[in-house]
Amino acid sequence: MSSSVDPGGNMTFPSQFMLVRDTFTTAFVKNLIVVLVWIILSYINGTLVATFFRHQAFYEDPRYILFIHMVINDAIQLTVTITLFVLSYIFYKLNVSFCCFFILVAVFTTRNTPVNLASMAIERYIAICEPLRHSHICTVRRTYIVIGLIWFICVAPDITDLFVTLATESLSFFHQSVFCLRQNVFKDPILAYKRQAFDIIYFSCVFLTLVFTYLRILFAARALSTEKVSAQRARNTILLHGAQLAMCMLSYISPSVEIVLHLIFPGRILEIRFANYLIVYILPRFLSPIIYGVRDKKFRKYLKMYFVSNRCRVRVQKVAAQDKDSI
Repeated sequence: MSSSVDPGGNMTFPSQFMLVRDTFTTAFVKNLIVVLVWIILSYINGTLVATFFRHQAFYEDPRYILFIHMVINDAIQLTVTITLFVLSYIFYKLNVSFCCFFILVAVFTTRNTPVNLASMAIERYIAICEPLRHSHICTVRRTYIVIGLIWFICVAPDITDLFVTLATESLSFFHQSVFCLRQNVFKDPILAYKRQAFDIIYFSCVFLTLVFTYLRILFAARALSTEKVSAQRARNTILLHGAQLAMCMLSYISPSVEIVLHLIFPGRILEIRFANYLIVYILPRFLSPIIYGVRDKKFRKYLKMYFVSNRCRVRVQKVAAQDKDSI
């Protein structure tokens, strides 16, 4: 059983490491964990999406539009990466064309999350530091334009990998089966250097945005808050956002970190990969529901309404079923 699938398509381990296998018990436990995580997060994300679309109050708020875009993006990312994870154990090798599609979707959606969070940080900065101009700058139309730009920024650099591969590889290559890693499909050495360059650019831009906006928001929250509880709540929200962004940005440097850890712990390659997968690709997806689904007063209010209405509907159905049986 293999455990070397890279959800984001960024793994840079030498090819000989790909032959390392898990025992059946270890493979079963790992797959059980990721599938259970997928089920839990899918239910949470589905609830958040349903709550958003059931209430028009969210449609006209750029903050929640960006948030629900991130939730849907993360749901796609999680589904694709876990599918690749499980398939790597079942089949080990996949068709190149099939692998290309899944790797590219995983890469696009993985890159989207930190860029989307940076956009949300800018929106919060404008709302808190420029409140009088917020409604003019952050309109619904501009929010959808920003979402389009997010996808363009994240898709454009990596879609070129596919074009280069189509130009340099024969048609028969796309009918072969390979272990589904990014470097096994997009093999041109120039693409590896290009990926490193864009990773540095993404990391730098998101990091600078994080530092600038959150420091300004923190200072503004301290200056505007008249109660210690309000100030503490604002600081906690900022820290959660910062933690989420920091973990998402780890996807840019995780390949280098894995190589260093492998050199330090040469016999722990499988554990390092699995821990990296959980920390970099899974854990940040748990923070979004906490920040907006639980801590946000407006969203929490409608979430409660959603659960209450569902409970009432279930009770009505049970009563109707009992009445039908009694008849």
